Amino acid sequence: MPVVRLSSKNQIVLPKEAREAMHLKGKDELLVVVKGGITIIMPKPGNYNQSVSGLGEGIYSPGHLRKERRSW
Repeated sequence: MPVVRLSSKNQIVLPKEAREAMHLKGKDELLVVVKGGITIIMPKPGNYNQSVSGLGEGIYSPGHLRKERRSW
């Protein structure tokens, strides 16, 4: 596991293996998400709808939506 160091200018360099795994190149934008004590760095999606599409799949049981609609 590579270790990075924060410079005196508060900058880090992403290791080559991380850049290659995320298919990054110069001037690509990244998102930094902080949740509690965990920080996640990921490429900024070109299309947010596509990037979140299907993330909820499998959370609800089959027929859940139909049941909820009938309850209205």
